[in-house]
Amino acid sequence: MTESLLAALMTVVQPYNIAVMFFGTLIGILVGAMPGLSSVMGLSIMMPLTLSMEGNSGMLMLLGIFCGAIYGGSITAILIKTPGTANSAATCLDGYPMATKLGQPGRALSISTMASTFGGLFSAVMLLWTAPMLSKIALKFGAAEYFALAVFGLSMVTSISGKSVVKGLIGAVLGLIMATIGMNSLTGTPRFTFGSVYLMGGIAMIPTLIALYAFSQGLNNIEGGGGTSSLHSKAKLERVLPTWADMKLTFPTMLRSSIIGTIIGAIPGTGGDIASWVGYNEAKRWSKHPEKFGEGAPEGIAAPESANNAISGGALIPLLTLGIPGDAGTAVMLSALMMQGVVPGPMLFTEQTGTVYTIIVGLFFANLWMCLLGYSAIRGFAKIGNVSNTYLTPIVFVFCVVGTYALNNNILDIFMMMIFGVVAYVLIKCDFPMPPIILGLILGSLAEKNLQRALVISDGNISVFFTRPISLVLIVISVISLLWPVVSPVIKKRRASRAK
Repeated sequence: MTESLLAALMTVVQPYNIAVMFFGTLIGILVGAMPGLSSVMGLSIMMPLTLSMEGNSGMLMLLGIFCGAIYGGSITAILIKTPGTANSAATCLDGYPMATKLGQPGRALSISTMASTFGGLFSAVMLLWTAPMLSKIALKFGAAEYFALAVFGLSMVTSISGKSVVKGLIGAVLGLIMATIGMNSLTGTPRFTFGSVYLMGGIAMIPTLIALYAFSQGLNNIEGGGGTSSLHSKAKLERVLPTWADMKLTFPTMLRSSIIGTIIGAIPGTGGDIASWVGYNEAKRWSKHPEKFGEGAPEGIAAPESANNAISGGALIPLLTLGIPGDAGTAVMLSALMMQGVVPGPMLFTEQTGTVYTIIVGLFFANLWMCLLGYSAIRGFAKIGNVSNTYLTPIVFVFCVVGTYALNNNILDIFMMMIFGVVAYVLIKCDFPMPPIILGLILGSLAEKNLQRALVISDGNISVFFTRPISLVLIVISVISLLWPVVSPVIKKRRASRAK
């Protein structure tokens, strides 16, 4: 193993491969920061270029794009409340308030970069040491376990609903209803399409995400007037690197979220969006000051960023050990590997050891490049916050339109984005939180599809969700997670009354 690692290290540190990873990571960050674009799009566009590269250089460049795109989404999420990717939606909850209300955009970007690097390096270590073990756990996930995982994700609605749990639950139900639009995956029956061919494919995630977070924010900026900046005017960037106090405060959160992200990433079919929400919820649950979440809490930035970046290594676990892509990004990598004559699977670790360890070491270096590029560009990123709304709002609208159209080259996506943006603006004015809607939309289809599959496999026997250990544990935790924010205040009041 040591010899293989040293050989892989010598391959990765070659000047050409270092330059290739630098280029890939830079492209990934830029792609991730552009609303509407994604790591999958960046990987797909650059994959043909890898065919002309020798050895493992092409794969190393794709690793850089993969890691950079996940991190890049947090930049616009923090500065203009426009998540570049769905993975960074949860980062808006505390990243944007820290940049605006607290006037600390540099600190928010610094914590995000630190947490992203920590999560990525942690998952790389886990990929190196625990790939066979975690892949066995991932193999035990069937339809019942996926449904329970989706329910667990939905159970955090009460924690991210803000001031009104009732409005949060209504928002989650609205998201679940939106997730049912389109063709039923099991029966092929169209639902809520109103005869529209466009709606048969369901509600697209990226246009909806852009509408709820970016377009609605642009409308809000217009209402507020164009003379003021979206961030505190001329917010000063006191330092680039995180303080020792921030590192000490966020370390337990980063460690917990990195574990969550690696495990979720190792489960095929999941992704960074689920990992980031689960990481955020657990950070708030374990925090001594949960009331600070949503107001610019450092842990609220560190949790989703370390969780969604940890899926980079976690998603490679089933890819390399079983030949099963953990998410859409690794599905593109699977195609690239096979085009280069590498067939992932159980025999890969014995037949092509050098390739495996080159990928693992490359993941380390891709995260290091991401860290260096992130910190070196923070001063430039932070200046976005000093742009007046007179100029920033039209730019946001342009990004909204271009990012939405780039998804499918369909102008109907733009109209859909605008409609949802206006609806989101009205809901925001009525104090409805946006995160529960996104959560319901993301997890609704996963829950429904696997509920149907599980019931078909068990001949309609609902006990299948309670007789399988992993499913049962997730459901029990979900019930506790859903009820705890409601029960906890009652318990505290009773304890306080008894103390008196």
